[in-house]
Amino acid sequence: MTHPASQHAGLPHAVFLHRMAGGSLPSALEPRLGRAAFVALRLVDLLGPEHATLHPDAFHYQYVATVRCCRDLPPGSTEASHLLGLVRGTGDAFEQQSAGLVLPALFAYAHYLEDEMRLEEALDVLDTLLQVGGAALPPADGVGAQLRRARVYRKLNEFDAAEQSYAEGGALAAAIGDTHSELLSRIGRAHSLMGRGNLAEAEQSLRGTLAQADASGDRQAEALAHHVLSAVLQTGGRPADAISHAWVAFKSYDDEISQGRALGDLGSLFLIVGETQGAEHALREAARRGGSQDYVSNALIELMNCASFCRDRVGFERWREECDARRESMPPNILVDYMLKAGIGRARFGQLDRAERLLADALRIADEAGLHEFTFRIERIKAGLRDCRRAPNEEPAEVAQPVVQTKAVREVSAALAHLAGAT
Repeated sequence: MTHPASQHAGLPHAVFLHRMAGGSLPSALEPRLGRAAFVALRLVDLLGPEHATLHPDAFHYQYVATVRCCRDLPPGSTEASHLLGLVRGTGDAFEQQSAGLVLPALFAYAHYLEDEMRLEEALDVLDTLLQVGGAALPPADGVGAQLRRARVYRKLNEFDAAEQSYAEGGALAAAIGDTHSELLSRIGRAHSLMGRGNLAEAEQSLRGTLAQADASGDRQAEALAHHVLSAVLQTGGRPADAISHAWVAFKSYDDEISQGRALGDLGSLFLIVGETQGAEHALREAARRGGSQDYVSNALIELMNCASFCRDRVGFERWREECDARRESMPPNILVDYMLKAGIGRARFGQLDRAERLLADALRIADEAGLHEFTFRIERIKAGLRDCRRAPNEEPAEVAQPVVQTKAVREVSAALAHLAGAT
């Protein structure tokens, strides 16, 4: 098993105390949430095997103090609700001497943190779940925790740890005959291979997984494999081929969130190949379905990008304003993408000074967040802006996109137009 994040930090759950180290006042919400999460997870630790002989009075004292800390949080906060549920679940688990009673709350809190892109914190919660559950952790929960843990590691670009967790989750799944989770493990490992840049092996693995999922009738694993394969093909410079797989993923998913993500990715792919009508249909539908989901920000950013690509100044300003309204909730990777594409839009409309300022801000945020791929892209585009000043009728490097029309692209575009018309 890989080392938990809390061990790396020295003090268990210290990652949550990092929220108190910023420039915010101690009375601000984020430091208070960080402190409450820290004490709540310290309470959960008391369910671990090493505290089996803990006196009930000692637990009760810490429980009451933790409840008081969490109840002082604003009642409308989603995270505060998660923490209160976690504390209540811990109290029930201690009273009934069953750590399993707190596992649903830990899973839910980890999922919330991952969605909020607080990945180190999500990892800490998942490690806590595995530690508290110990040998008594039900095998199905162990599989779920390892696969979720692997995904968080992958998002952190810690591919060695991700692949190890995927392998551990897959082995546990095989031991209990959970073929669906075995397939998810294989898909996850292929996704990690893509992150390492090993596109050929990732593609080969995914095509094998697709065949296995099809043979076993696992429609959801098949959908996810198509979706990841689409990303591999896009990364490898084959966006037209990727479109077909993203469309199959959309048609195969049975939940709206996954469908919305697939539509958002389809919109980006259509924009890459220069098919702006298909891009707009897909992105509008993704935004319509998504509500508060994080992929809606991506869809709105791509709609802004699509409008500037088409030299639609009114459309660009409309979508830019919608993006700007969500700016405070954007994690660094999405915020950098927004500022980058807003800068590209300004360049397309000849506003080179404003474009340079946006790109400079995007570069600063990318550097601070360690988003190295964005750093390289932004630097190339900034160099292209200098060329634009010398040749005003040309676009900066990586802004202009080729138009690629294949039969598959046309068919999916027509299907998207029908979908948009039907809704």
